[in-house]
Amino acid sequence: MNNIEKGKLGEEIALKYIISKGGRIIEQNYRTKMGEIDLIAKMNGELVFVEVKSRSNINYGYPCEAVNYKKKRKIINAAKYYILDNCLENISVRFDVIEIYLSNKKINHIINAF
Repeated sequence: MNNIEKGKLGEEIALKYIISKGGRIIEQNYRTKMGEIDLIAKMNGELVFVEVKSRSNINYGYPCEAVNYKKKRKIINAAKYYILDNCLENISVRFDVIEIYLSNKKINHIINAF
């Protein structure tokens, strides 16, 4: 399985996980010239921008460690664009990271990751 396939599998697992927790998926792979957001969901009255990171093992670090300052800035800028483009006002937003460990099928949901 190559990295693109691992990423798609991880996003599908995360999508099902969010739905199982009562969330509603609004967008998947939302792209702008500023960056991409893997999942945008509505959970408990909040608009949640989710970055999904999948790994087969932790030989090269934990998945969340790949969400560095530069990646965070891109996600935040894409989220601002989404909010403006959809004329959303007075909403509560948060940024989550969902780590998917493919080898043992573990999910770690980091709420308010940044």
